[in-house]
Amino acid sequence: MSQEASQEEDRQEEDRRLLARAQDGDVSAFEALVGLHQDRVYGLALRMTRSEADAAEITQDTFLSAYQHLKDFRGEAAFGSWVHRIAANHALMRLRHRRVAQAAESELQAPEFTERGTLADYPVTDWSRDAEEKALDAELGQAIQQAADRLPEGYREVFLLKDVDGLSYEQIAEVTGASIPAIKSRLHRARLALREAIDLFYNRDNRGV
Repeated sequence: MSQEASQEEDRQEEDRRLLARAQDGDVSAFEALVGLHQDRVYGLALRMTRSEADAAEITQDTFLSAYQHLKDFRGEAAFGSWVHRIAANHALMRLRHRRVAQAAESELQAPEFTERGTLADYPVTDWSRDAEEKALDAELGQAIQQAADRLPEGYREVFLLKDVDGLSYEQIAEVTGASIPAIKSRLHRARLALREAIDLFYNRDNRGV
């Protein structure tokens, strides 16, 4: 067994000990579990929502949900995977609510007309920026991030869990509830989309755009 695998087994064993105590009513044991997993939960929520405020709220909601359903957890999955799944579900719900709010706001910003029936004037927003002010790697990073943000929720979730958080296919299956073939398919398509974004970026740069 590799050192990394051995460390992961030790972490899971510690989780199991703390979980057993927490399910018996030991609040300090649950607090210890929170301390062990809150950074990864926050990191996942931040990468999914791109909002520190949302990530902080999702982290709190995740562990509150975990505490409320602690006695229902039977250990079919690792505690870390279970908590990751709760966090991912909260993040996805937050993203859906955000899209609904944005759609409602867009409706409120529909074109307005003056009393004479002419289209009201709006200030023109200047979206241009001086590319020379940004380093090449920063631009590329932005292009990749934008491409990741445009991925369908299921694809983005799998990409973050696999390529950013480093979870195995089995762990992602536990977190998402999807089958491993479905996870591999989503990950493949997500990587293709990101690769296309990188190719477009370099082609644009080569054209001097």
